Formats: sequence, structure tokens, C-alpha cells
Amino acid sequence: MKNLLYPTIAFIMLALLLTKCGPGVDTTNKVQLGHIGYDPLPVYNVEFFSETLQRNMHLNVVLPRDYKYSELDYPVLYLCHGYTSNYHEFVHIGVPEYLNRFDMIVVMVDVGNSFYINWAKSYDGKIYDYADYICNDVIKYVDENYRTIAERKGRAISGISMGGFGALSLGLSHPDLFCSVGSHSGAISYARDEAARLRRGEEVEMNPFFEIMSKDTTMYYRDIDIEGFSTMKDRTPQGVAFLNPEDADRVDPFKLVLEIPQDELPHIYLDCGYQDGLVNSAREFMNLLMENNIPFHAGFSEGVHEEDYWGREVSVSMAVQNAIMLRNIWGKEFEVYNPYTLIFDQDEN
Repeated sequence: MKNLLYPTIAFIMLALLLTKCGPGVDTTNKVQLGHIGYDPLPVYNVEFFSETLQRNMHLNVVLPRDYKYSELDYPVLYLCHGYTSNYHEFVHIGVPEYLNRFDMIVVMVDVGNSFYINWAKSYDGKIYDYADYICNDVIKYVDENYRTIAERKGRAISGISMGGFGALSLGLSHPDLFCSVGSHSGAISYARDEAARLRRGEEVEMNPFFEIMSKDTTMYYRDIDIEGFSTMKDRTPQGVAFLNPEDADRVDPFKLVLEIPQDELPHIYLDCGYQDGLVNSAREFMNLLMENNIPFHAGFSEGVHEEDYWGREVSVSMAVQNAIMLRNIWGKEFEVYNPYTLIFDQDEN
């Protein structure tokens, strides 16, 4: 018996060791492919002519892992960058890596420093109708060139900072186009604040930071290199965004969300960092939704207005918006589960 015991103990110890380390695995120099365990998917830089803006524009497109092996049509998530940034922003915060988890197409748009609106007045003769550009030209191009679910149920839009305002404003201005809208650290009160200023009769004055950006001919950000659309001066509309309060009201998420019948509203995703200067407007918008029983997802956590925060939170919003699109595409309703009915049925039997 004693002779049999030692081999048994030795076998158990070996099994535990293999379970912990694995046979032949060198754990000292293990390579991590990425922080979610996948290599980033390829990013395709697309140039096309915009009928609205009457010039060439650029997009980044990231396709799902199995796109080229399937014949499926896919939902599309449109992503809107922030002020001073560009369509490369979402590449740097991990979207091409996160997309490994989801069967959808991601399109990263570029609108310069325009706030995603149609500008009321141009000083230099150029067209600054960026809302029309996104909702007409971009969506049309994507639907014509990729296998998309070219309906409201297959589209979502989300953005960062200026793009958070843009996504909410575009999505709520066009609830027939998007089933889900999202904002990360959004400048949600931009139009509301501008309307208030115009109602007070204040003269049109550009924010000092915006004014500096509108004149800068040297600053290039995030590897951008587009002729005539790379410096901050090139990318900042030379004109007036709103001529009167009504112009601002028409794109104000605080007003738009209350004007749409609730059964026609896109789903709303909202987040912001507690240390972010824009957190109060995010709280106000969330409170407005709660007061009016409007469905939404929200996440408030530690963080400031920077890419470390957005890189962390964009994976959450992608998961939420992917689920919302699938829910709309699927259209399935589950049977109501009533445990009391089951109990009474059993008693009768």
C-alpha cells in the first residue's frame, strides 16, 4: 500500500503543476496580442466626392472579422470625432481592436471643427452643410459600397465631445435614420448655450480657443494629411453657425428629444467622467430623460476629457449600440414570464 501511495501523490502534484502552467508553456515571455486579446482589424481610408460640400472627403471604414468570408448584410455604427481632432481619433482609442467582438461595420467620419451642423452663413463662399453631408452623402456612400442593413434598424451613431453633441443632434434631428444615438463627454449644451446668448442679444463672438484654432495654419493632429483640410484653419468653418436663436433650437438635443414621439425616439447612450468640465450638461440631459420617462443607458465614472477615458468607455458604448441594433433587426418579443401562473397551474393539476 505504501509503495502505491508515493506514485499517486507524485501524479497528483504533476497534474496540479500542468493545470497551473500548462505543458511546455513559457510564461515568462508570453506575448499579449492586445488588451482584449485580438490584433486590431484593418482600417480602410476611403476618399470620395461629397455632392453636398462639393469637394473630396475622407472616411475610415473598419469591417467585421468575417466580412469577406460571408454574404451577410451588416449594421453600421457611425463615429463622430471631437473638436481639433479628426476621423483618425477612434483608431487611436482602440475601436479597430474592439470591433473583433461585434458583427458590425464601423465608419469614422470627418467634419473638421464644424459641430456637425449646417452653418447659417459662410464668409468665404465655401459650403459648410455638415449635417447634410453626414445624413445624405456619407450614409448613401456607405450603403452603396458595403453590404449594410440600409435601414434605421441597422444604423447607430455615437461621438466624442463635439462629436457627442453631433451624434445626439443628428440622431434626434433624423430619428428615421438611426435607431441608437450615443455621446461620450458630449458638448451637449452647445446649441442651447448659443441660443441663450442670441436671446440675450449678445454680439456674435467666437470662443477664444475656437478663434485661435480658426487661424492656425501649422497645427496638424492625429496624422492627418488631406490637401486643403489638414490645418486647424482649413478645418474650421469661416462663418456664423447660428444667425438667430431658432437656428440653434433646431439642432438642440435638449429640445429635440422632447419633440419626437417616444415610440419614434432612437435609443440613447450617455456617459461622462466626473472630473470632466462637461459633466454638468450630461447630468442635466440625463435628468431630462428621467423626468420624461425616456429610455437610455448612462455611465458616469472617474475620468477627465481625454483619450484614456474614451478608450475605456467606447468599448461599452459599442456593445450597447450593437445590442440595440440587433434588437431592432431581430424584432423578437419574448413571452411574458409569470411565475404565479405556473404555480397556480401546478396546483390545479
